[in-house]
Amino acid sequence: MPTFLYRYFVLFCLVLMLTPQIGAAQEFPGISGEVLIKSTLIAETDQPAPGSSSTLAVFMEPQSGWHGYWKQPGSIGLPPQFNWQLPEGVSVGDAAYPVPQTLMTGDLMNHVYEHPYALLLPIEIDASVPAGTSLPISVDFNYLACRADACIPEEASLATTLVAGDGHITPERKTRFDEWRRELPRPLGSQASFVTTDDNQLRLSIPLPTSVELNDPHLFVATDNVADPASEQVFSREGDTLIIETQLAKYWQTDNPPDEFEALLSLGNGTGLALVSRSDGVPTPNASTAGVQSSSTLLLTAFLGAVLGGVLLNIMPCVFPILSLKVLSLARLSGGQREVRREALAYTAGVVLVCLILGATIIALRAAGTHVGWAFQLQDPRVIVVLTLLTAAIGFNLAGLFELGSINAGSKLASQEGMAGAFWTGVLAAFVATPCSGPFMATALGAALVLPTVAALTVFVGLGLGIALPFLLLGFIPMLRRRLPRPGPWLATFRHIMAIPMFLTALALAWVLGRQLSNNGMIASLALILLLAIGL
Repeated sequence: MPTFLYRYFVLFCLVLMLTPQIGAAQEFPGISGEVLIKSTLIAETDQPAPGSSSTLAVFMEPQSGWHGYWKQPGSIGLPPQFNWQLPEGVSVGDAAYPVPQTLMTGDLMNHVYEHPYALLLPIEIDASVPAGTSLPISVDFNYLACRADACIPEEASLATTLVAGDGHITPERKTRFDEWRRELPRPLGSQASFVTTDDNQLRLSIPLPTSVELNDPHLFVATDNVADPASEQVFSREGDTLIIETQLAKYWQTDNPPDEFEALLSLGNGTGLALVSRSDGVPTPNASTAGVQSSSTLLLTAFLGAVLGGVLLNIMPCVFPILSLKVLSLARLSGGQREVRREALAYTAGVVLVCLILGATIIALRAAGTHVGWAFQLQDPRVIVVLTLLTAAIGFNLAGLFELGSINAGSKLASQEGMAGAFWTGVLAAFVATPCSGPFMATALGAALVLPTVAALTVFVGLGLGIALPFLLLGFIPMLRRRLPRPGPWLATFRHIMAIPMFLTALALAWVLGRQLSNNGMIASLALILLLAIGL
């Protein structure tokens, strides 16, 4: 029997059990007309700006002893259902749910809320809506109110009227909505994976630093027919990977299993991490062996990805001139092939050393606190502002608005003789590559935050080897040195072209910032970029 039919069957049985007691309706407030879970529709701003997004909240207040349900209710229950009536030019997205609680009733597991909570829904106002337009919004809201011995279906017709305006948010509303947002799960920021075993076990691998403390954790699977909600969940760690083992759902589709599913990891302290887990292979008879192989595969993939990212960094306009000038100097060496190889190795040593120092710094930051991590930091608007300013500054530099001394310094270092000059050229190349790395360095940062210390440093070594690999090959293969193009006017054109993706990245970060802050906050951040451009 499918899960949704099973839930309806259980609810039908509960209704039959309640039928003899209708005459004593005073024992069940919902039957006598009293609202068991009060719901209220609240807008973050009463004057949403056309062409922008805002947030609506359905605030739920259960009576003592009663509870509402998460979007995946567990063994029994039903999720809330919305039927919106919206004016033209207005759309409402899916609800975001706070971290739920677990409630065992006999051998049934429920995913519930026993205290006041808010469901947050994004609302979009089309840019074509004229200012001053009245926007009546209403919704028919259906949900279940349950306690240990009863489940009462409730419904409410909620409404509010907004006016297209400037998006002003009162301090009281901002404080209230900020509190509700803090109760939402945060994105994990890394890819989780799962395997199934021949004995119908689900084994989930979640990248999570050991510095993140777990206090009575629980995995809430949002996708139906994946895991049995009532089964025991066993948590263990393999370095910076959290392993969760539980029983597959009774109606797991063995013929056509899902490739991925959504879940929420509650850390047990009121916070949670939203994640998507993808299949890591076919069913395996030995889950422990599969976990070791999965960790080895992850390390190998991260190392090779870092090497590839380092190789690609060499085409960036802030690194390629240094590399090309140094390579051209090899042809003038009088010590022969042996001296060329020494300089290539010295250059490699300089690059790898800088990357190792960078990796050790990141690992030290990770160990400094329980919430130090790339994925968590990106939830802070201040970090987004800094990244936006940095990306915009790089774009302005590539577009020719201003010049940095790095390339000239690189030319001086490249013109030096001996292994010392090659070593410091490698140091400079790796240092200059850092702000130009884009997604390549972000990949190494992500790996450093989810892998054990030795494995994380290995990834940074791979990044350094990737940056140094072209020069290393040119030093050991004379034929390649003769084929390398010489610097010329084409470098300036290529540099200007590379400014375009940097500006697009800054634009994307500004969009993310707009989702986290009010319009005034985003405009203030764009003003900082304008002042930065004027100053540069």
